[in-house]
Amino acid sequence: MQIIDRPTDRKILTAMMPNYFGDMVKAVVDIAQKKIGVDAELHADIEQALLAQGSSQYDLWGINLYPEMDGEDFIEFDSLINIRPGQGNRSRDVQDADTRQRIIDTVNHLLPC
Repeated sequence: MQIIDRPTDRKILTAMMPNYFGDMVKAVVDIAQKKIGVDAELHADIEQALLAQGSSQYDLWGINLYPEMDGEDFIEFDSLINIRPGQGNRSRDVQDADTRQRIIDTVNHLLPC
């Protein structure tokens, strides 16, 4: 597992792909502190690491990254940790357009092409 809090070459994800899922790397984005935890078997494991570093549960969103894909195919908004009826998100998907955009912006800033 790695926490990314400054721009890092996206190629590091390619090295992580074989660790768990082959073509995909699980990640959790802290949209407030603008950092990303990557490379664990479960989004919940990354979530716990970020919480231990002071992140707020409210700001953490699970995604999947596909390093060999570009554009909209690079990020998949799907994680069990995203099911939050109290925040109006009743799905594994990230339903709020503003939250999705904040995730995209954070990922693109920290993991540029």
